[in-house]
Amino acid sequence: MKQLLTIIFLIISSVGFGQKTTQFADSILKAHNIPEISYAVIDGKATLEIAALGKHSSALTDTATLNDRFHIGSNTKAMTAFIIAKYVEKQKLKWTTKFFDIFPEWKINSNANYLNISLQDLLSHKAGIQPFQGENDAQIPEFKGTKQERRSKFGQFVLTLKPVIVGTDNSFIYSNAGYTLATLMLEKITGKSWEQLVEKIFNRDLKLNVKLSWPENQEQKDTWGHSFDNGKLTPLASTAAYHLDFTEPAGDINIKLKDYIKFIQLNLQGLKGYNNYLKAKSYQYIHKGIKNYSLGWYNMYENGKELSTHSGTAGTYYTLVHIDRNNGTAYLIFTNSFNQETQQGVRLLMRRLKENYGS
Repeated sequence: MKQLLTIIFLIISSVGFGQKTTQFADSILKAHNIPEISYAVIDGKATLEIAALGKHSSALTDTATLNDRFHIGSNTKAMTAFIIAKYVEKQKLKWTTKFFDIFPEWKINSNANYLNISLQDLLSHKAGIQPFQGENDAQIPEFKGTKQERRSKFGQFVLTLKPVIVGTDNSFIYSNAGYTLATLMLEKITGKSWEQLVEKIFNRDLKLNVKLSWPENQEQKDTWGHSFDNGKLTPLASTAAYHLDFTEPAGDINIKLKDYIKFIQLNLQGLKGYNNYLKAKSYQYIHKGIKNYSLGWYNMYENGKELSTHSGTAGTYYTLVHIDRNNGTAYLIFTNSFNQETQQGVRLLMRRLKENYGS
């Protein structure tokens, strides 16, 4: 009887707790002009708290649901590293495999400073590859062909450029193009495109209903991303001529929060030492194998806590993930806008969630 009363008390407390967080999240949404926020707190087995607030678009009346899709930007990197880890486990690649062991014919036209770069160098941003984040990028030639063929031509072009020096002041140089090069290695040894591998691993094997590019908002009700133009948030249709050509493996997946939770739970389980789709030792290496930035995850240490973190945006959505590796809890926030206000609002909500759950 005493145990039953304790369980009932915990359930009632949890409901009240979630209501207070939802009220706080709603105030953040309004104060920071964010059209929609979806968030969750999870552990390796359960969803502790989840909510969807706001509107699909600043110009529409249809309201948020937990079936909404969000473009996750650079949080795609962890998913690409996850795919690669599967083929490392299959011994098709090693983390230390050198790029030019896979593409020896590319050596002759490449900058000699890249000759010893490895798969893990590319995934941990230590190869000195130019960033290609939209600012001060080199002029890219107009490439023709399929997405995979254009990525290949882009990769060859990137390797002709002068490298960025990874020095004592910066332990890594964040590079979207580096993830394209790592993916080219994967495509070469598997004989499959990144798109095909996303479909196989995340959709057929793991049933996560992953899609590419922007959430479809013209044929059905779903989220619209919002850019910040002339001081105003502007909704962007999924048909807009705005694409992540050549760097899709670095940031071009969209997914429902409920399905992304399943992906993060695989990581939480692996970090606790359990094998699932990947072996536990693969998760340990993905998250903690390399200092500062490992393979798709930043290593962050604060107040005695050990965290894996990452944010993602392609300019119209903003997502943030914190995994507390000490207590096995993860905090996920998805939004459909991006500017300084969005970032500030998300930081405040993340802080509140972590305070509530002891991180």
